[in-house]
Amino acid sequence: MNWEQELEGIFEDPIFADVKPVQVQPTSADRLVASFEEVNAFYEMHKRLPEMNGDTNEKRLARRFEGIICDIKKQQRCLPYDRFGLIKTQEVDVDAELRALFDSPLLAMTKESEALFDVPEHLKKEVEKSAPDFVAQREKCSDFELYESRFKQVHNELNNGKRSLIRFQESHIKEGTYFLVGGVLVLLDKILGTKKDKNHKIDGRTYCVFENGTESNLLLRSLAKALYLDGYTVQESKETDENCLKESFRITDEDVATGYIYVLASKSTNPAITQYKELYKIGFTTGSVEERIANASQESTYLLDDVEVAASWKTYNLNVSYFENMLHKLFGQAQLQVKIHHHSGVVIVPKEWFIVPLPIIQKAIDYIIRGIPVSYNAKEQALEEHRPERFVSKIDTSKLKVLVLNIKEVYFSEIIKGSKTEEYRKVKPTTINKYTYIDPKDGKRWLKPYDAIKFYVGYHKDRDSALIKVKGVEFDRDNNTVIYTLGEIIEQNVMR
Repeated sequence: MNWEQELEGIFEDPIFADVKPVQVQPTSADRLVASFEEVNAFYEMHKRLPEMNGDTNEKRLARRFEGIICDIKKQQRCLPYDRFGLIKTQEVDVDAELRALFDSPLLAMTKESEALFDVPEHLKKEVEKSAPDFVAQREKCSDFELYESRFKQVHNELNNGKRSLIRFQESHIKEGTYFLVGGVLVLLDKILGTKKDKNHKIDGRTYCVFENGTESNLLLRSLAKALYLDGYTVQESKETDENCLKESFRITDEDVATGYIYVLASKSTNPAITQYKELYKIGFTTGSVEERIANASQESTYLLDDVEVAASWKTYNLNVSYFENMLHKLFGQAQLQVKIHHHSGVVIVPKEWFIVPLPIIQKAIDYIIRGIPVSYNAKEQALEEHRPERFVSKIDTSKLKVLVLNIKEVYFSEIIKGSKTEEYRKVKPTTINKYTYIDPKDGKRWLKPYDAIKFYVGYHKDRDSALIKVKGVEFDRDNNTVIYTLGEIIEQNVMR
């Protein structure tokens, strides 16, 4: 008996005509490998990795590849199929705690939530967002020895308090600034050129050096997004540092430097002057402070004696005389009201000298820049804020779909000034119904189409708020994040 022929005869019997092989459902591991094979195919065809500034398909591949190289488990699963060495060349340092967080079952995607990336057509048309993140490869920094000692110095200065970590703001992006991203220090060493995209956002390549000995040519927008999600700016903690005031002004390439505010202390030995321990001159100059006080001993405005600079700040976009007059008016009660007889025989009547503690002057300048109404109590030597009456909205939102969000003051200020044009929100099991809904017609989950976002700062009674139009919305599946593109300010209430 020929056993093989016998079996063929059995299975050719009509009784087996309707029998179909069992369909094996692809696992998540199979889908992962299939995705990586697509990346391999792209690399084989184009001799490069997919980038986020390419077409729709290339961006999709770039996102998937970024998800693989940022996950150790996914790397290990795809490594046997890495015939071009794409994974081995990546030197991405993933913070262990962050990795553990994103691997948490609490953030696992259900079948319903996986459909979040299916954005309705009417929302897609409204999105005017620039190309998302550029997946930049980190390579070994060949001259890292030039940077290594500087990174160690920054760590030491953080430990001894000379430097501090502050929440990132887009205005912090400038050459020479250190940032902390995912627990790793990075130096923005150079900005290799900038340009404005179709949304008038400034973008361009950078040269960044990481403390783990790698380097990268990130896009400015990619760096900013990473910092907004999980980053800090490393800043020197000097209250009178010029950079402090620069940050308060939110300096951009379009801002114009208008001069310097300075606070001077007299070096005079005249008893009529030395009796005042907190005597300062507040002034303004369009040139350098050093040039302005070079001949102080020959000018009565400086009490015909040498002076020293107690503090100074470079100013931007200010009406110089108006700002100076505001300070003089604020401290009018503390103005020095004496006639000083100089040894040369000249009688001096000071007009711009005030008996005010230096920290109070510094705080007053900050208040004026931030637009906070304030007065000075000379007797108590204290500044007093003046808050406006409780705000009552005049906008009828009954016909609008409004999303209410709480936000930090630093981000709120950037939204009001127009420098922050996107709002990122992580989708969690507790918030999924806030940002999405299930369409009963097709059973799919979609992003909720909000007309506007009402932002609140903090939870106190008299808090800042703003109603901002939503221009578009999309879902970043790799980061499980909803991205709202912000439009014009419909209404704002700044309680200061």
